[in-house]
Amino acid sequence: MPSFDTFIAFFGVSVLLGLSPGPDNVFVLMQSALRGRRAGLFVVLGLCTGLLFHTAAVALGLAAVFAASATAFTALKLGGAAYLAYLAWQAFRAPTGSAAAPRAAPPGDAQMYRRGVIMNLSNPKVVIFFLAFLPQFVDAAQGRIGLQIVALGGVFMLATLLTFGAIAWFAASVGQALQRSARAQQTLNWLAGAVFLGLAARLALSER
Repeated sequence: MPSFDTFIAFFGVSVLLGLSPGPDNVFVLMQSALRGRRAGLFVVLGLCTGLLFHTAAVALGLAAVFAASATAFTALKLGGAAYLAYLAWQAFRAPTGSAAAPRAAPPGDAQMYRRGVIMNLSNPKVVIFFLAFLPQFVDAAQGRIGLQIVALGGVFMLATLLTFGAIAWFAASVGQALQRSARAQQTLNWLAGAVFLGLAARLALSER
């Protein structure tokens, strides 16, 4: 297993990465502002679940195979971009004010959790990032490489849970204040739609 010092260094870097602006934490921020703290936290749990699959892929060597396949990369990124575009469409057409309740029920916990999982798994850049990032903290002299990668993946998930959870917590507070005004709510919906469209375009145009 990696040394304690390695774990601490890796955790620190992971926290900094979690706080750096990126598609996943922006996604958490907007979902929390729109849907509330509970919804945002379930999105975070979904994102962390997706990291389980990415960690396993790196540990088993599947990530290298995927990274070498241009077809798989393209198919996955276009699927992810289409999903983000769908969320943008939902945000643009979301009702505001008193009409919101009868016209549309808010997404449940399971749906928000699935959004997090899909967001993470449909971004091929994540598995390639893991393939490049995790091995840098692996030392062959410390034992089986696969187990070290799994341990580091667990530390990365913990850092993600803490940083993204904090983002969800504070973004929800801002969102609740904005939801009191129909005009602000409409602005927030359109802002979310624009952000999701931007993320979709960024993912669709990304290269390995």
